[in-house]
Amino acid sequence: MNTFGHRFRFTTFGESHGKALGCIVDGVPAGIKIDEEFIQSEMDRRKPGQNKYATARKEGDKVEILSGVFEGLTTGTSISMVIFNENQKSRDYANVKDLFRPGHADFTYFNKYGIRDYRGGGRSSARETAARVAAGAIAKLMLQELGIEVQSGICEIDGIKANNFDFSSVKNSEIFALDKDVEEAQKNAILDAKNTHNSVGGVALINVKNTPIGLGEPLYYKLDAQIANAMMSINAVKAVEIGDGMNSSSTKGYDNNDQIRKDGFKTNHSGGILGGISNGDDINVKVYFKSTPSIFIEQETVDIHNNEVNCALKGRHDPCVAVRGSVVAESMMSLVLADMALLNMSSKIENVKKVYSK
Repeated sequence: MNTFGHRFRFTTFGESHGKALGCIVDGVPAGIKIDEEFIQSEMDRRKPGQNKYATARKEGDKVEILSGVFEGLTTGTSISMVIFNENQKSRDYANVKDLFRPGHADFTYFNKYGIRDYRGGGRSSARETAARVAAGAIAKLMLQELGIEVQSGICEIDGIKANNFDFSSVKNSEIFALDKDVEEAQKNAILDAKNTHNSVGGVALINVKNTPIGLGEPLYYKLDAQIANAMMSINAVKAVEIGDGMNSSSTKGYDNNDQIRKDGFKTNHSGGILGGISNGDDINVKVYFKSTPSIFIEQETVDIHNNEVNCALKGRHDPCVAVRGSVVAESMMSLVLADMALLNMSSKIENVKKVYSK
């Protein structure tokens, strides 16, 4: 499936080394002011080739809006956007045309479909996430109208964990670090891996402020379930934690429960979600990215004929995909919330009457 969401939904298209990538966003309410500079600024946060901690592939990632916007406002119809690829080097993949790269989707795509685009992984490439960020920017513009703020940052690289979560420092960090005290060590870990032709993993923290109570649809479209679905759909993500996550399984009930007073919850172990529905507190989600599988150390594999061979990769790859991946996770969170906000409008008959009463 290439479509995500129910009411506010988007479909992406395109490949890593194809002519272009893009998305079609459906369900966007009419009358939202479209700030094209903001959309481009979101793309610029994710785009490759910006510093030594990312891939050297240079892409402008310029977004062109083709439909759904008139005189700067959404029309209520489908918004289509396109991003043209500018810096493909498909020749870098000629030597792996018949090989399965370890850690990649080559093996599973080929066995599922009987064919694969070996040029950077085609549809399975993280390049596809550029279209998600474009769609996420539209969702963010809607959420801004509701006063909902979504932000992200890196809280761990190669096991080096942040002790402080300062989202204000993220915009001034080349790796979107949340903790200035460990940022240099995290940077060095990335460069050490890069210089030894290896890679490292990392963890992104996604935070949502001013979340209204009631987002989430029981039982099979819960907010936390859709968040997990969204995050696990991102390339290289292997785990998701909401609130205290795994620690909840080793904490006694009294300590884990968020007790309630008239002015709100005393704690936020739940990460802002109870019973699959937002409770009005901050939503906190950690997204765990594995080490980038594209490394430049020779590895053992098989080819399409099941012959055992060695694989030596070329090309340009992120030594730590978690850094730019954090922007994608932030976009996916925005898309989930936009969808849930629209779905929640019909949860009570009085809400429906407000629209149709004369």
